[in-house]
Amino acid sequence: MTAQDSAAQGQQDAEERTTAEVDTGALAALAERNRDCTACKLRPGCTQVVVSDGNPQARVLIVGEGPGADEDRIGRPFVGRGGQLLDRILESVQLGRDDVYVTNIVKCRPPANRNPEADETETCTVLWLEPQLALLRPEIILTLGNTPTQYLLATKQGITKLRGVWHPYRQQGGVWEALLMPMFHPAYLLRNESRAVGGPKSLTWRDIREVQRVLGGGVPEGMSDPLRPPEGQGTLF
Repeated sequence: MTAQDSAAQGQQDAEERTTAEVDTGALAALAERNRDCTACKLRPGCTQVVVSDGNPQARVLIVGEGPGADEDRIGRPFVGRGGQLLDRILESVQLGRDDVYVTNIVKCRPPANRNPEADETETCTVLWLEPQLALLRPEIILTLGNTPTQYLLATKQGITKLRGVWHPYRQQGGVWEALLMPMFHPAYLLRNESRAVGGPKSLTWRDIREVQRVLGGGVPEGMSDPLRPPEGQGTLF
């Protein structure tokens, strides 16, 4: 299947939706095609294609960078140490895997967990991520780290400058719009364990609480000053 064919199929699937619910049959068919993909140089070096996890009807879509060793072995995104931390971040605001849908920019593990290269990102997003997005149409997108944030916002700015601020997102072709919140990748948080106010974990705690507030009906606000966690940081992951 060519990139043009897959994009056209994803667009057709999206246009055929007649209700607010995601067409899970079309999404499952897309995933099945995805698992057979050999379109870029990543596929020969990994065990399997890792498509997604979670609830396709969820209001929240989480987009990471790419599978790691554990994900490549098990076949689900975010199941290693970073995934376990992501689960704790979600649980800190009463969200679970059934409340989100999780995927990655690239669906095959890059060698030694390196960043996806430009040609790999282009191939995988055109063939698979963009058709996924056209079907899912979430209300909120959380991008974890530089790679998904820079792709979806079409920017070269880094996550440090972009995180914690709501951004309007319109899918390519203007099919639908969502609110997008960049956040630090859990792998980065694992390398920065401090819970000091203004540190990565403190800022992530702030960001996920803002997501919780908007999910509860709050008006999205830009954020530029650290939100001091409650005394003792009792629910900080």
